[in-house]
Amino acid sequence: MFRSSLTLPSQAHRRRLPHPAFTTLTASPLVSDPHPHPPHASLPFKSHNQTRPLIPLPNSADQTHIQTQPPHCFPTYGYLVHRFRDSRTSNDAESFHLRIFKHGYTEDLFLCNTLINVYVKIGALVCARKLLDEMPHKNSVTWACLISGYARSGLPDEACAHFKRMVSDGFVSSPYAFGSVLRACQESGPGKLKFGMQIHGLLSKTGLDFDFSIPNVLMSMYGRCLGSVDDAYRAFCEIEFRNPASWNSIISVYCQRGDAVSAYRLFSSMQKDGLDFGLQPNEYTFGSLIKAACSLADSGLNLLQQVLSFINKTGFLQDLYVGSALVSGFARAGLINYARKIFEQMGEWNVVSMNGLMVGLVRQKRGEEATEVFMEMKDLVGINVDSLVVLLSSFAEFCVLEEGKRKGSQVHAYVIATGLIHSKVAIGNGLINMYAKCGAINDACSVFRHMVEKDSISWNSLISGLDQNECFEDAIMNFCEMRRSELTPSIFTLISALSSGASLEWIKLGQQIHCEALKLGLDLDVSVSNALLVLYSNTGYLNESRNVFFLMQEYDQVSWNSIVGALASSEISVLEAVEYFLDMQRSGWKLNRVTFMSILSAVSSLSLHEFGQQIHAVALKYNVAKDCAIENALIACYGKCGVIHDCEKIFSRMSERRDEVSWNSMISGYIHNDLLPKAMDLVWFMMQRGHKLDLFTFATVLSACASVATLERGMEVHACAIRACLESDVVVGSALVDMYAKCGRIDYASRFFELMPVRNVYSWNSLISGYARNGDGQKALRLFTQMKQQDQLPDHVTFVGILSACSHAGLLDEGFQHFNSMSKVHGLAPRMEHYSCMVDLLGRAGKLNVIEDFIKKMPMKPTVLVWRTVLGACCRANGRNIELGRIAGEMLLELEPQNAVNYVLLANMYASGGKWDDVAKARMTMKNAAVKKEAGCSWVTMKDGVHVFVAGDKLHPEKDLIYEKLKELNKKMRDAGYVPETKFALYDLELENKEELLSYHSEKLAVAYVLTRQSQLPIRIMKNLRVCGDCHSAFKYISKIVGRQIVLRDSNRFHHFADGKCSCGDYW
Repeated sequence: MFRSSLTLPSQAHRRRLPHPAFTTLTASPLVSDPHPHPPHASLPFKSHNQTRPLIPLPNSADQTHIQTQPPHCFPTYGYLVHRFRDSRTSNDAESFHLRIFKHGYTEDLFLCNTLINVYVKIGALVCARKLLDEMPHKNSVTWACLISGYARSGLPDEACAHFKRMVSDGFVSSPYAFGSVLRACQESGPGKLKFGMQIHGLLSKTGLDFDFSIPNVLMSMYGRCLGSVDDAYRAFCEIEFRNPASWNSIISVYCQRGDAVSAYRLFSSMQKDGLDFGLQPNEYTFGSLIKAACSLADSGLNLLQQVLSFINKTGFLQDLYVGSALVSGFARAGLINYARKIFEQMGEWNVVSMNGLMVGLVRQKRGEEATEVFMEMKDLVGINVDSLVVLLSSFAEFCVLEEGKRKGSQVHAYVIATGLIHSKVAIGNGLINMYAKCGAINDACSVFRHMVEKDSISWNSLISGLDQNECFEDAIMNFCEMRRSELTPSIFTLISALSSGASLEWIKLGQQIHCEALKLGLDLDVSVSNALLVLYSNTGYLNESRNVFFLMQEYDQVSWNSIVGALASSEISVLEAVEYFLDMQRSGWKLNRVTFMSILSAVSSLSLHEFGQQIHAVALKYNVAKDCAIENALIACYGKCGVIHDCEKIFSRMSERRDEVSWNSMISGYIHNDLLPKAMDLVWFMMQRGHKLDLFTFATVLSACASVATLERGMEVHACAIRACLESDVVVGSALVDMYAKCGRIDYASRFFELMPVRNVYSWNSLISGYARNGDGQKALRLFTQMKQQDQLPDHVTFVGILSACSHAGLLDEGFQHFNSMSKVHGLAPRMEHYSCMVDLLGRAGKLNVIEDFIKKMPMKPTVLVWRTVLGACCRANGRNIELGRIAGEMLLELEPQNAVNYVLLANMYASGGKWDDVAKARMTMKNAAVKKEAGCSWVTMKDGVHVFVAGDKLHPEKDLIYEKLKELNKKMRDAGYVPETKFALYDLELENKEELLSYHSEKLAVAYVLTRQSQLPIRIMKNLRVCGDCHSAFKYISKIVGRQIVLRDSNRFHHFADGKCSCGDYW
């Protein structure tokens, strides 16, 4: 393995080196040649990089002499050695080089080696290499100087290449050359593992592997290279006599690999050996052990405290290195009091101990205290760049971020004044981080723009800051700019870019970043995979979320929470979310608040009360049931499961822990369970307790008022919104427009819409749908035109309103034009609800023969919604095309056999065509299916409450007055020309019975009751079913007879009756 690239020189070609010269790393000086070579005047001497001496050069008296005449007999020679051997400047190097040439010492090996060493110390490696290439004589020291220089200057590939060249030229390497090239392999990482193993083989051949320093370097090299801890341990085992450095090296290897358990086992063995050989742990041993203890998540704290006790016994607590490590360790573990106590007990401090304490305080979000430590210690220890970076990070953890930003600006001014801002890129990076976390993202961008030098951390800091400050598009643009600058993005860059893409729901860009991660081999990193899970779940790509999760090589708690949350957020995958939650538990993962909130959301969607109780029990077991967020999720869950008393128990126990979400969840629970009065009472109670109603509260309550058309309650909430100064908010404004439209006050809705300072698509949709529902299709279409003129893009809901308006207004051609424009103009694929609207449009226009062909051409299979619309159209057709209605009825009974509406519609269709036998069959089928239909009822809201009526109602306390008023109305209507439309009496009865049956419909009883009271206000009646044609005709007569407006809301729309006419134009 080794022989292919590194071979020992043969005896015939091996240079003869005297014994002392090989072991002392020095070369003998040479007498000058009578014909000296030209000086190296062309070599540049411009480097100002000053480093400590790389290789010690002993006195010239210790050198082995190749020339016969000793050079030290010349006075100039001794002066040159004494004057320049410790030089560290380019001027000295140039002067030394010229004097060697001037005095004829260009072939003197000792002086040339010394000159190479000077070049190496100042970082002029090009000059050093050129000098080596031109030297007529070289030895192992010559090569060792250059190889060591490359290794220490961060050029490991050059160091390895020159080591190969040295061996190829027949030189026997010294231990120092071996140590330098092994360190170069160590810095290169896994890529140089094979070459390091070859050098190990060469060491074994030369017999130098027993040198006391070589095994330690070998262990470090193997430990640094991935997967080679066993080789490092093997090198350790081959050491016959182990010293503290050997033990420290192997313990450090295991600590760096994160194997704290093995590190402490080795420490135990070191103590046992110490009994026989007098070995004692030193400051480096304790430094590694402290680092190992900090890497343990669960038992690390206890271990750290034990190490502290041991250090106290051995007296190393006063050591600066050990004390600094302890301060940093306890601070990072969150035990700031321990860290402070150790810091105060230290005999002396340095910048490392100060920085360690500050880092711990920053991690505990105690930025003010970290700043105080800096101010107290800065004059005692002297600050470095790291100190300033940590100080800048502390400002972002101030309780008042504005104060943190102010102090950060002062440090910014200081680094500008002192010139430090351009000396180290880390300071600029720290400023970007500080400004971004303090919310001053514009200042962060300004710092970034003015940075002379930027690295990947600079870009990461900016992109992350933009993402955290919700400047998502800017974050994406800077990510693209970073890629154009040919810098390789890191894990943190990808996470921030994916987060911004997820927030913007830019799936195409997210997929491109996913491909970038694949190319870089970062896609399997658990944090990147988690960000991909969020991206795909936010954009609705659940299959991709599943694939990412399936391909992950390892999971963490975030991974499980992400997949459970993604699946729980989609109605079609809620059961799957429960399965993943159970798998998470079986895998032994600990649940946290995010897990519980996600699974409770899934349980809410499924209305699984018993499972919700089980989750509640698990939350109690984990001692998180009293967490406010969990309690809010439980209230929402129990509310949707219909167990309102459990909601009330949790809500009452919360007491002072309640927040806005708690109140909103309870109000939503009442509304979901049709307990609007309780919801409104809670709203008033909430206001009395001094809680401010937020946008969600107003939107929820207004939506509830709209759903039951409670205009009075809705107006009360409107008044509250005005007092809370939220009337101009676009969310509240849209909810108000929707509420007024659904309560029949389309005039109020239109007026408020015009007053809104800002409108969104929901505002437009609410009013368009309101016009359609209130029978003014033309206004709905005009508003749609105005919406497009104001550059507001329509969505799917918009077109549901537009098609519904066309349907109720009988605008067949306009309806098809708008339907076709969805895909051709606006890029919106029609959904099932749009096809249902078109079927309704055709049915109301009497185009029953077209409906069947339209359904056959649909790109998806018709659902219950479409078939019910078809059956409703056949009901209104008075017996025409019963066969189509029969097909629709059969499909409905197959798809939804437990829905009573389907049976009622089928029976009504047969009744409208006089098919009484089929009516009886339909009703018998309904009876056999044990399905009960909802009773038709109407209700009115009066000052003394809500009054509900059913057909032929005899239970109302004022029934006598009601029927007397109804009899009076019937007489006046007949005198005005009213004739009962008996075809709407869907029973096989005599004509007189049919007329009597029609006269006692619930809506007629309701209007008669209102007319028993003295008032001139509009009459508002609600009905849970579609109004029949006879009642519709009667209400036109009544509105003219009594001279009052009647607003009737049935299950489909509003009818505004006034002066004998209806807003629907008799087309509904």
